[in-house]
Amino acid sequence: MSETANLSLPLLQPAQAQKHVTVNEALLRVDAAAMLVLEALDVTQPPATAAEGQAWAVGPGAVNEWLGQDGKIALSAGGGWAFLTPASGWRAFVRSISAMAVHDGQGWRPDLVTLSAGGAGLQLRALEFDHVLGAEAVSTTTTAIPAGALVIGVTGRVIEDITGGPTSWSLGVTGAENRYGSGIGVAKNAWVRGLTQSPQAYYSPTPLVLTPDAGSFASGRVRLSIHLAELALPDAV
Repeated sequence: MSETANLSLPLLQPAQAQKHVTVNEALLRVDAAAMLVLEALDVTQPPATAAEGQAWAVGPGAVNEWLGQDGKIALSAGGGWAFLTPASGWRAFVRSISAMAVHDGQGWRPDLVTLSAGGAGLQLRALEFDHVLGAEAVSTTTTAIPAGALVIGVTGRVIEDITGGPTSWSLGVTGAENRYGSGIGVAKNAWVRGLTQSPQAYYSPTPLVLTPDAGSFASGRVRLSIHLAELALPDAV
């Protein structure tokens, strides 16, 4: 056997010359896989520059130095590329989406916390975005709660002072304008942490609604994060 079973680490051979080359390559692979961080998923074009130890999940149809390495992990090592083959159950933090991902044996599944034999799973994620307030009596977000989501709650922070008439505001959805908070401050760094009494299911895309306690908004910016669960279907057969 010339490689280990799980990480495909190169093994020293009897009377091998330059043993340090093999050992160093194995250490580089362990260094990447032990606390795996992927810069992005499904990338097909090698980056123009890459720091030592950076890694990407190679997507289908990869080109140039990644040609023929679809589905593997491309690791920047020694001025070139080393490739790891992920297996079902591998976990990685994906920097581009700030989320954990699990490999299901075919590809990477972001935000997955459970995985059945048939591919069904539970995904937990925080959908974060910045919302700009304009001159309006009620402000509706462009980003919406996804259809089929089970919302645990919504958090937020004022990142630019809210100006205009209000001294506070409420956060919710149409028909339940204060579901996720009321009396929220307007100054920078004011915050809201709104929990639903029980997880709330949304069956169609639903934007959040910000309502002033008096008058109208004039300007401001709020960072909002929708904390939600989604059900992943079993794989097609």
